[in-house]
Amino acid sequence: MLRKKNPSADSQSGQAAVEAALTLPLTLFLVLGTIQFFLLLQARALTEYAVFRAVRTGSVKHGDCVAMTHAAIAALLPTFARTDSPEALGKAFGRHNDNQYHGSGHTGPIVWLTRERPLRAEIRGDEEESFDDPARYGSLRDVMRLESRIIFWFPMRIPFANWVLNRMFLARWGLRDYTAHNPLLLTETAHWNERSSAGFDAAIARELVDRSNRREYVFPLQASYSMRMMTPARRTLFRTQNCAPTPEGL
Repeated sequence: MLRKKNPSADSQSGQAAVEAALTLPLTLFLVLGTIQFFLLLQARALTEYAVFRAVRTGSVKHGDCVAMTHAAIAALLPTFARTDSPEALGKAFGRHNDNQYHGSGHTGPIVWLTRERPLRAEIRGDEEESFDDPARYGSLRDVMRLESRIIFWFPMRIPFANWVLNRMFLARWGLRDYTAHNPLLLTETAHWNERSSAGFDAAIARELVDRSNRREYVFPLQASYSMRMMTPARRTLFRTQNCAPTPEGL
């Protein structure tokens, strides 16, 4: 005896398939986006640690940019490279100690490092002889301090989420217009084209847009730190105020 098909059951099955097709991209983005945000939080914490390590290293090495950059990169390696063993850590540092991304679809500097103090013009030639002389310090303001800011170009590597978040960030910060139809409601169109203050320096904004144009999705994480220098700054190490390749005047 043949059973008759139930039109109601077929209709419900088709409706469920359509609903699943509509909600699956959103669900996928929520899962991947949550993972990406957690990775951003981890990278933010390590950025603050990295600038501390950079300044601490610079304070005992006369403000040497190479040593400061290496210290910062070593602290940030867990966010974009395998570091689960001493061998892996050494290999990762050897690959990235030139402050360049190699592989993973990213290029360009890993970090920008500024030296906001001491100013290059203020460094005297007799610092080596008088640095530890208490008589040269009239007050705490006269103590030589190393102040630095780091910009970590954190690579967003979670597929799909990195593309979506990048477009959201650029639009929210007024760096790129975003106009598109809502796929769930085609009568709605986004008009994110207001120029708002992103709180970024112009050089950071340009670098962010340039990397986005190359489909290298990054997020510029920033942190600052200040510490009394344990060794005097040397003029030979301050031929430029900021550490290359950081733009001057940042």
